[in-house]
Order: sequence, then structure tokens, then C-alpha cells
Amino acid sequence: MIVGIGVDVVDVARFAAVLERTPALRGRVFTRGESGLAVPSLAARFAAKEAVAKALGAPPGLSHHDAEIVTGEYGRPSLRITGRAAEVADGLGVTRWHVSLTHDGGVAVAYVIAESG
Repeated sequence: MIVGIGVDVVDVARFAAVLERTPALRGRVFTRGESGLAVPSLAARFAAKEAVAKALGAPPGLSHHDAEIVTGEYGRPSLRITGRAAEVADGLGVTRWHVSLTHDGGVAVAYVIAESG
């Protein structure tokens, strides 16, 4: 059963400008495994982190580091949930995550589904 759905859209050029103005943001938002990626991929991962929060009902106390987007076999993205996000997900009975990322035409989009059962 679907517990929550989240979607987020990021303007890649605007996101690049923010990273340029605030270099420390990269470390505050992204894990070590994510931070070395190209800006369009980072924008998609930022969108995914926001989509995870929305799928969980946007509870207080979440950190961007609570949701790490990892690349699996054949380039398929998956989520590694820790910290407060994991606590909330466990409380909601989330047992499986689905994530889709894309970036094209200057925008990055992420779609996340939290599923139970």
C-alpha cells in the first residue's frame, strides 16, 4: 500500500548559482557519496531529498543527510534512509521506497513513493 508520494522540481541553473554563491551548501545537503556529482545530478538528488520529506508528510527535524540517493546496478537510483527520516518511515510502516530522477531542459525532477507491506 502507498503510504506517501512526493515530487519536486528544481531549476538547474538557479541551483548551480546557489552552489556557486554558497560552496558550504554542498556539504550541508549532500553526503560524501553524492557531493562529487555534476550539478544536474545534484539538482535531481536535491529534488529527491525534498520529495522524500513530502512523502513522509514533511515532519519537523529532517536533515537532507537523512536521505541519500545511491546509484545501483544499471544506473537505477535507490534511497538509503537514516536518522529522523528512518524513524518517521518506520512509524508509518514504510518498507519499500521507489525513486525516479530526471534532468533535461534545465530542470531536474524527482518522484518518490513510500510503500508499506
